[in-house]
Amino acid sequence: MDGRSRDSLPPDGDDGSHGDVREGAAGDGPRGGGRRRGRRAGRSWAAFLARRLAGTAVVVALVSVGVFGLLYLAPGSVQQTLLGTRPATPETIAAIQARYHLDDPLPVRYLTWLGGALRGDLGVSIRTGSPVSDMIGERLPLTLALTGYGTLLAVLVGVPLGVAGAVRRGRATDRFTVTAGVVGLSAPPFAVGLLLLVVFAAWLGWFPVYGTGEGLAERIWHLTLPAAALAVGAVGMLVRFSRAALIRELDQDYVVFARARGLGGAGVLAYALRNSLVPILTAAGLVVTGMLAGTVLVEVTFALPGLGSLLVDSVTFKDVPVVQALALLLTLLIAAVNLLVDVGYSLADPRVRLSGRAS
Repeated sequence: MDGRSRDSLPPDGDDGSHGDVREGAAGDGPRGGGRRRGRRAGRSWAAFLARRLAGTAVVVALVSVGVFGLLYLAPGSVQQTLLGTRPATPETIAAIQARYHLDDPLPVRYLTWLGGALRGDLGVSIRTGSPVSDMIGERLPLTLALTGYGTLLAVLVGVPLGVAGAVRRGRATDRFTVTAGVVGLSAPPFAVGLLLLVVFAAWLGWFPVYGTGEGLAERIWHLTLPAAALAVGAVGMLVRFSRAALIRELDQDYVVFARARGLGGAGVLAYALRNSLVPILTAAGLVVTGMLAGTVLVEVTFALPGLGSLLVDSVTFKDVPVVQALALLLTLLIAAVNLLVDVGYSLADPRVRLSGRAS
């Protein structure tokens, strides 16, 4: 015999091809097990994406229903908004109602809008008469650039401050970072924006007061103050998350063992930082989603033609198609950010599976 018991051999007539029962059997080898693991990983990804897409669809439907109902329940009407102070004749009111389907019941109007949105038709703006998709397409790049710039500033400042506070816990540096984090979290973005405008634009003249500039260099220069206004609160959140996560890791046994074996401080810090990435990624996801919402007031403060100022104007004018489309877009963007954060968990820590269980 070849060292295996007779019970371990396949019965007569069986070719031993049941690789799912005995992984690594004859004719299978390590590559067969790798293929099975690859198939399991592929199924895990597919199931994860299916669950997230289903959850996102439910959230988008609930948000669209809520926004649609609240807009029509708000004081005022589309007829009053369009007519303003001009006299309203029955013929004019009837024409407005026929054009915007205002005579239809509210559920019918919502289903009509939803059917168009599923086909890619977001409707026409009541305020300007332009296609809603064109209006959003013109303003979306500016809002994304502002959000990305603010996130970059927050990460470059907040994470190093949190690391410095954790490494020098209890010292003056730690007290400074904790105080800075509390102040940053307490400062509303629009108030910070007004302060930055007065000091760095009006008094010192280092930055422009409004506008977006031409070209990449001028665009960055014009967006620095708005991005800084968005980043102040985000810095406070990143400081607190990164500091707490790193302090927890530095108190773990593996750090004590690494130091006892003579590993330098930089090497120990690198290991601890790697194990702190999951909470830091959580904070980064919260930062991005918070900035997407915070751009509304910051863009108005700095007179930037982005999605935030478009949303304020559309709500004031009761431009239902534009508000609906913006709510849909912001919900999808936030869902995409959360999806990327979840994927980042599994990449930063192999123990985190997409199913939500730790291996």
